[in-house]
Amino acid sequence: MLMTLEEIKEKYRLKSDWHTHTIYSRVGPYLHGKGRIIDNAKAAVRKGLELVAITDHGPTDFYGLSMKNIPKMREDIAKALKALPGLRIKLGVEADIVDTPNGLDVPPGDFNKFDFVNAGYHYVPNCHMIANWLSFRMPCPAFICEKLRKQNTERIVRALKSNDIYILTHPGDKAYIDEHAVAKACEETGTLVEINARHCHPDRDDLRIYEQYDVKFAISSDAHRPKHVGRYAESMLLALDAGIDPARIVNIEEIQKPQEE
Repeated sequence: MLMTLEEIKEKYRLKSDWHTHTIYSRVGPYLHGKGRIIDNAKAAVRKGLELVAITDHGPTDFYGLSMKNIPKMREDIAKALKALPGLRIKLGVEADIVDTPNGLDVPPGDFNKFDFVNAGYHYVPNCHMIANWLSFRMPCPAFICEKLRKQNTERIVRALKSNDIYILTHPGDKAYIDEHAVAKACEETGTLVEINARHCHPDRDDLRIYEQYDVKFAISSDAHRPKHVGRYAESMLLALDAGIDPARIVNIEEIQKPQEE
C-alpha cells in the first residue's frame, strides 16, 4: 500500500534541489523563471534545504541565459550566501541536448564557467524540434515515431558519453526515446537520472526501466517560481511506486525520529 503525501513528508526529507530556474531564464523582458536568485535561496531555507542550485536554460534555448550574465549571477549568489549563512548555493546550467560536436549547446570550453552541468532535451533549434513537437502532441505514423526515437536516443547517448553531465533532466519528456539505451548510457557514465517534479516524464513505467540498471536518481523541483523550490513529495511517491530503493536517490534522507525512553 502506497504512503500518503503527508506520510512521505514525515518519513523523508529533500536535502538539496539541483534544478531551479530564475529570471536569468528569459528572452528580453519575458521571464521564464519568475524569481531572483535570492528568492530561490530564501525559499530553499524555508523548505529546510541544505543546498539549492541555480540552473537556468542553456544559451540556445528560447529562454536561455546569456553567458555574459554569468559574472552577475555569481555576484547574486555571493550576496545570497552572505544573507543566508548555512545555505550552500551552486551555479549550474540546464544545457540543451542538440546536434553539436559534444551534443550540447554549452561547449566543453565553457564548462568551467559553472559548478556543474545538467542536460535535457527541449524544443530548441538543431534537434528535430518541429518533428518532435508534432509527434508528441498528435497522432503520428509509427515509422516516423520510431525514426525520431532512434535519432533522439542517439543524440542523448552521444551527449552523455561526450560530457561530464551531473543530471539528465526529465528524460522522455518532449521526445520519444529508448529508455533502455538511455539508462545504459547513464549507468556507464555515472549520470544521475532525474525524477522531475514539474514534468510528466519520467513516469512510473519509465522509472521501472531505469530501476533495472545500475543508476542513481535525483529528485528535482525544476522550479520556475520560488514557491516551487524544494518540491519532492509527489516525486518520492512516484519513485516508491516504481519500486526504486530510496537509498538510490542521492538527495533524499530518511528522517530519524527521537527514540522513546
